[in-house]
Amino acid sequence: MGLLGKLLLIITVLTAVGIGYLSYILNQVPQLPELKSTWWGVGQPQKVDESIRSFKINVSDDILHDLGIRLDLHLQLTPPLENVNFEYGFNTNYLTKVVEFWKTKYNWREREAFLNSLPQFKTNVNGLDLHFIHAKPKKVDKNIRVLPLLLLHGWPGSVREFYELIPLLTTPRKDVDFVFEVVAPSLPGYGFSEGASKPGLGAAQVAVVMKNLMERIGHKQFYAQGGDWGAVVVTHMGTLFPKSVLGLHSNMCFANSFTATLKRFLGSFWPSLIVDEAYVDKMYPLGKHFAGLLEESGYMHLQATKPDTVGVALRTSPVGLAAYILEKFSTWTENEWKSLSDGGLTRKYKLADLLDNVMIYWVTGSITTSMRLYSETFNKAQFALQLDTIPCRVPSGCAMFPNELIYSPKCLVEEKYPNLVRFTAMPRGGHFAAFEEPALLGDDIWETFKIIESKKKTA
Repeated sequence: MGLLGKLLLIITVLTAVGIGYLSYILNQVPQLPELKSTWWGVGQPQKVDESIRSFKINVSDDILHDLGIRLDLHLQLTPPLENVNFEYGFNTNYLTKVVEFWKTKYNWREREAFLNSLPQFKTNVNGLDLHFIHAKPKKVDKNIRVLPLLLLHGWPGSVREFYELIPLLTTPRKDVDFVFEVVAPSLPGYGFSEGASKPGLGAAQVAVVMKNLMERIGHKQFYAQGGDWGAVVVTHMGTLFPKSVLGLHSNMCFANSFTATLKRFLGSFWPSLIVDEAYVDKMYPLGKHFAGLLEESGYMHLQATKPDTVGVALRTSPVGLAAYILEKFSTWTENEWKSLSDGGLTRKYKLADLLDNVMIYWVTGSITTSMRLYSETFNKAQFALQLDTIPCRVPSGCAMFPNELIYSPKCLVEEKYPNLVRFTAMPRGGHFAAFEEPALLGDDIWETFKIIESKKKTA
């Protein structure tokens, strides 16, 4: 071996040792933080009514009258550029049609009755009045066990996403000896749940609040499922409270460890080492997908830094609020829909259903408080907890929908969920799985928790 060969060998060995050492250092599991219950309400902690109270949505005529005036008097919209659809954001030609539908065909009182078709309640937890749906099976055979399931939404969603999914979970299935009792809260600051009055309520703290809510309802142990922020919160719950969470299911699984990031990068050179051939285009080339993520995440930087500024504009303009929210239901469901004049919105959804979600934000005035979750989570205090780098060891299932914003194959998901009992590459669907594909998501939830329940019997 010549001198050059020896030098190359030494460099290769040193590089391998360096990468190995760096990987070892960066993958050291931090100590699990201890998060205590905190008072998030107004002023100092005080005695409050902790009873569980029945709740029905009943928006005042004054709010609806004001909305009608704002829709009638909204300013003329700036026309889109020639031959542009949703590439620059919500197409204002189509937005005009949405507003007209809202004004002339959308009937809130009818929709309100539909939303009230599921039993709803409120209770005060950690100083916040929290709203939640609590749906139990109607008829259960004495041999069928009823398992509590916490169902969490994200942004810009709401509990409206779950109305088609919940009946699929509370209806017993043939040859299954259990069924679900669903608790679906509005996250703090979302919809009919009160927002924090003091800073610091990030995703980790929401996990504490949700655990306290489940205990208030009477469930010290439960299953959990979520997407978007809901996925983050239930994962934190599984990480922080493994004795409380029997198992979890996520439709937005992601690993943020050094090893996972390294694997994702190395896959650029040999994709089939990381992801099945059929899904290579969902991850690579990395540059293309990173550019797409940048295009879709501008809102995140804004909400993580100045949520109250944009909140003023969205709180005072229902048309602006609709554009801001509904745009996400276009490109996050199918990115290619941005090339369609209507954003493809009614290909998977009904316009009235989408407006239900917008209306929940409007009639509760919760857009600003909902966006604050970003600024309370993407900050130094939250990152210092290092929860993203601590494995979630409770039994877990992941439904990876092909049009999710970030596609993560099984080998990466296992970095975060080492006790992964089920990973499903879903046949279709995007970010809003519960709203878009309730049957597919429901089936995967059932199958995941069937596996976990079966393992418990043989343990």
